[in-house]
Amino acid sequence: MAQDAYDAHEVHDARDSQAAQAAARLRLAALAADAALDGTPAHRVAEDAALLARLLSATDRRGPGTGAPSGVTADDVGAALGLVDGLRRQLDRLESQVVMEARRRGMDWRQIALHQGMNSAQAASQRHQRLTTRLEEIRQGVR
Repeated sequence: MAQDAYDAHEVHDARDSQAAQAAARLRLAALAADAALDGTPAHRVAEDAALLARLLSATDRRGPGTGAPSGVTADDVGAALGLVDGLRRQLDRLESQVVMEARRRGMDWRQIALHQGMNSAQAASQRHQRLTTRLEEIRQGVR
């Protein structure tokens, strides 16, 4: 019985999160509808994510009787793995920049935590600190 209540709560939270993400997409799409994004880090993230989506879509198409994806090689999958690592770094940088912009605009850590789906201001602040440290380590070649 308690597990059923927990599962129902998770489903409700997932729906709320999906609705919040959809609203955020609409708001931001209207904000930059005419902005030229070519060459920006955000545009590269979008391009790389689209390439990964194409690979995954291609792997959904199975070759006749083989069960193997048609037209997708191990080298293709390896290239995709390389993109994932780069995407992770790019997303980390973008997140850090957005958090810094939020702070510049007067948002406190509690507000940032709310928008990131975290439970506390401390969690948001600590996440940003870990992110900043990781990015600096990557920049210095430590990671």
